Amino acid sequence: MEYKVEDVSPVMKKVVVTVPAEEATAAVSATIAMYKMRTSIKGFRPGKAPASMIEAQYHSQIYNEATTDLVNLQINQIMGEMGATPLSRIDVDAKEIVKGEDFNYSISFEVAPEFKLPKYKGLAVEKEKAVVKDEELAEVEQRMLQNAAEVKVIEDVREPKDGEIASVSFATFKDGNPVEGLKAENFDLVLGEGQSLPEFEEVVKTLKTGEDGEKDITFPEDFINTELAGQTVTMKVKLHAIKERVIPELTDDVAKKAGGFESVEQMRQVIRDSYMHSREELNKSNAQKAMLKDLLDSVDFPLPESMVADRAERLVRDLEYKLDRQGKSFAATGRTEEQVREEFLPEAKETVKSEILLLAIAKEEGIEVTPQEIDAFLGRLAMQSKMPLHELKKYYEDNGLIMPLKDRIMSDKAMELVWENAEISEVEAGEEGEKKPAKKKAPAKKAPAKKAAAKTDEEKKPAAKKAPAKKAPAKKTAKKAEEK
Repeated sequence: MEYKVEDVSPVMKKVVVTVPAEEATAAVSATIAMYKMRTSIKGFRPGKAPASMIEAQYHSQIYNEATTDLVNLQINQIMGEMGATPLSRIDVDAKEIVKGEDFNYSISFEVAPEFKLPKYKGLAVEKEKAVVKDEELAEVEQRMLQNAAEVKVIEDVREPKDGEIASVSFATFKDGNPVEGLKAENFDLVLGEGQSLPEFEEVVKTLKTGEDGEKDITFPEDFINTELAGQTVTMKVKLHAIKERVIPELTDDVAKKAGGFESVEQMRQVIRDSYMHSREELNKSNAQKAMLKDLLDSVDFPLPESMVADRAERLVRDLEYKLDRQGKSFAATGRTEEQVREEFLPEAKETVKSEILLLAIAKEEGIEVTPQEIDAFLGRLAMQSKMPLHELKKYYEDNGLIMPLKDRIMSDKAMELVWENAEISEVEAGEEGEKKPAKKKAPAKKAPAKKAAAKTDEEKKPAAKKAPAKKAPAKKTAKKAEEK
């Protein structure tokens, strides 16, 4: 085998391969021999049928398999000798082997561009000082108290108000016929918290305990039940009872029930620490993004088109998945899939440029990723997704995602190296978001991770029935596997 490498562009290489007739014919003969051993021909014992008969009977399969096996074998050999790491799928331009003739074919693939690394050590970086306000902690306490509140029925016969819980039964009708999936019995609806359509709440708030009511309601165009989006229906409602939440005082007993804390003081300290850690990590992430942007602005190199297209496609598929979960489609956003893909191109280009730069730094610094680090990453992902580790790992292996994952981990390690070698100073945010230099420089040390014992973000509310809607079934979307 002989081959010649051509630089089609700074990021595209083409390899033209010439295989002598003898080598090509030998590949066909080897495949015929394998077919002979594993194929039964009537009238012959296994492995005893003439090679010519085997070749004639399975000609198409044999020559196709021989060509594929030979090309794959030689691609691995060529990549090893070139020391090349394709960033894209390897495109093969080859016809089928012909016995007794030289076999010529070519392969094309994209590689990382060559460029001079910018200075990435000793960079001056500002990181906003982490601050937790008392008002934020008070909001968390209030939510915890609301979750611990006791619900009591209000005996007065009157109309319900925002903040109260209305126990209702309702049904929906279209042209006099009941609409399946849009009815409920003794459904508790918290008023004024956006759990249902405003028009539906208006009906409920006009009723007194024990009363019935009805109203024509037009669903919005982006209603979760696409079949009813924009349609007008009649909703009939009965108010059974009005309930109120009795908020308890914050005591050690309430703190213990809320999160297993020993005291109110311990609960507040844990919440503050958790908030502070989250804020530190967020501010560090923002500072790293700004630092990376400065690095990217200091270099210029061509981007592999297939990588950009692949990243854009992934962003499109991610958005499609999120819309599916909401029972929506691209049409509901007022954009076509092509328009969405075009909008994602700038983000895709920035992602690819970042990855190429960080991988170049990793190569310069001799950073490597061990199998144990890959397993540890997948282990954390399996816990988050509540998916068995062996199934998740098999999915990544079957879809060619191990190498992209390795590159991601390597990029993260390169980012940490740049961060640890930066000159970091803390700044304080002004009242209008302007940053003022702090008097002291904070050491560029990584804050130790603390395990948060309490939720500090607003807890998710249970899925609300917007005059309840039946969720449209989610379409299955297959993410395109990244191949190298």
